[in-house]
Amino acid sequence: ASLLRGIFLERERIANHLGDLGALGNDAGFSFGLAQFSTLKEEMLRANKTLFGHRYLMDRIVPGGVSCDLDDSGREMLREEAGKLRRKVRDLREIYMDHTGLQDRFMTTGRVGAALAARLGLSGLAGRASGICRDLRADHPAPPYAGLAFTKACERGGDVAARVLVRFGEIESSLDLCLAMLEKIGPGEILAELPMASGFGAGWVEGFRGEVFVAVEAEAGILRRVHAHDPSWQNWPVLEHAVIGNIVPDFPLINKSFNLSYSGHDL
Repeated sequence: ASLLRGIFLERERIANHLGDLGALGNDAGFSFGLAQFSTLKEEMLRANKTLFGHRYLMDRIVPGGVSCDLDDSGREMLREEAGKLRRKVRDLREIYMDHTGLQDRFMTTGRVGAALAARLGLSGLAGRASGICRDLRADHPAPPYAGLAFTKACERGGDVAARVLVRFGEIESSLDLCLAMLEKIGPGEILAELPMASGFGAGWVEGFRGEVFVAVEAEAGILRRVHAHDPSWQNWPVLEHAVIGNIVPDFPLINKSFNLSYSGHDL
């Protein structure tokens, strides 16, 4: 169950990064990028529906485990998908990197330096693009990430171009993690019965935007207090600084390169 939870999280990360990369190309007038990345994202969402019963994997993670399993044919399907997706994303990365018009719009746009990022507590993907190379999967690993090696995608440019590069890098590392977790999956229960517990608990994951932290206090199985800390809430003030000194047409690029939740919540 823990490994399946990890696969769900990495697939969510990949799908969102694919969508963001397409939207960033489109915001710079490169509709080809939007068409290509939208196709890749749609193919992944359809695979989610086929294998796990929901395009966006909603209600797949439940108290005590997960609500669906993955058989041998499903694992093989995911392996084949990973190989095809990796090749296509690498080709598109080369196109993005070689496209003069795109790079002219991306480079030096919406820059957030490492000092400002550290002072304002920039986290997650945007932080890793500004030299804050922190990732909960590696630095504070919760199951199933303990013992799984992967390369953190980090850049120092702090601009739209750097945030694009981090997304490309994280797609690669997420594919590696998915394949590693697939190899570890064995027979076992996917759902454990939970006691009607009382006490305090905390949990965290590196969501596709950044660090998500939840603390709960329960009494006889009833939640009494819940606190959820969200990366969007923390990173919005940094976006305000990122737009300073940039032209108005660059705002959509800067905004999408952060891709923060407008409600401030990713849960």
